Amino acid sequence: MTALLLEVEGLARHYRLPREGLARPGRLVRALDGVSFAIESGRSLGIVGESGSGKSTLARAVMALETPTAGHVRLDGRDLHALPADELRRARRDFQMVFQDPYGSLDPRQTVGRIAAEPLAALGGTSAAERRERARAIIEAVGLRAADADKYPHEFSGGQRQRIAIARALLTRPRLIVADEPVSALDVSVQAQVLNLLLDLQADFGVTYMFISHDLAVVDHVCEFVAVMYLGRIVERGTTAELFRAAAHPYTRVLLEAVPGTSLGRRARMPAAVEPEIVEAASVGCSYAARCPHAEPRCRIEAPELRPIADGHFAACHFAERLSGLPLPAGASAGGLAGA
Repeated sequence: MTALLLEVEGLARHYRLPREGLARPGRLVRALDGVSFAIESGRSLGIVGESGSGKSTLARAVMALETPTAGHVRLDGRDLHALPADELRRARRDFQMVFQDPYGSLDPRQTVGRIAAEPLAALGGTSAAERRERARAIIEAVGLRAADADKYPHEFSGGQRQRIAIARALLTRPRLIVADEPVSALDVSVQAQVLNLLLDLQADFGVTYMFISHDLAVVDHVCEFVAVMYLGRIVERGTTAELFRAAAHPYTRVLLEAVPGTSLGRRARMPAAVEPEIVEAASVGCSYAARCPHAEPRCRIEAPELRPIADGHFAACHFAERLSGLPLPAGASAGGLAGA
């Protein structure tokens, strides 16, 4: 049995909005509201959901870039948010991040070689010559030339810049890479190249991915497991094949039906923009009840637990078993998404 690498337990991150008056405190926004999951070493988990669901907040908390209100993030058994600053700095060798924007995440004043070597320089303990050598090697590993280390980011296309960002993340030989929408800013044809690169690197280096995306087709291509987030909570998770074949939460089904190219993609209606009032109200009852066509009075007062409905398949819905038996539209299964 593969050992667990990343364990997230009861993770919460709450924000207080600016007060609306002298006598009224600001409303509480629950960006994360009790998120729990685990990823085995060498595996990949996709985190999906619309904008405002808490995906990027989750990424920052897992990377120990943001302190949670409650909960734990354990990497190989170490609670990252409980580590002293110097130990956390050393631990960052084992987990790195690839950001969404390949244009904004690279310093335009630095050469590609210095950008790729930045994590080693921050950690210390290596000479400049060693950093240059390792940077050139990893730049070649992501499909660029060693000579490209002497160039600047503006000399590269978007896809090439994202390869540079991936090279930077790989340089410390991390066990976990958190990729936050790593291909959303790229053309579709370039997306496929970067995604295939990530799969190749996983096979070569054994890296574990936490892959955040709003694009289900991308997650289907890269990830073995998937978790669906809505208003700071995980509402469904399981293997990618099973979840996309027999989605048991109404929100997951809406996401699948809205994928372009499926039979219902033209007429599926996505939930409206998330408002602070909805986030605040979601602390009681089901977080999706306000928009769910299957909601009953019970849903507005009793929050469903994330519970098993099949082997390795979990859903936070009172009627998950009934919904999982309903057919999805033709082309909205995992196989259909792969060609989307």
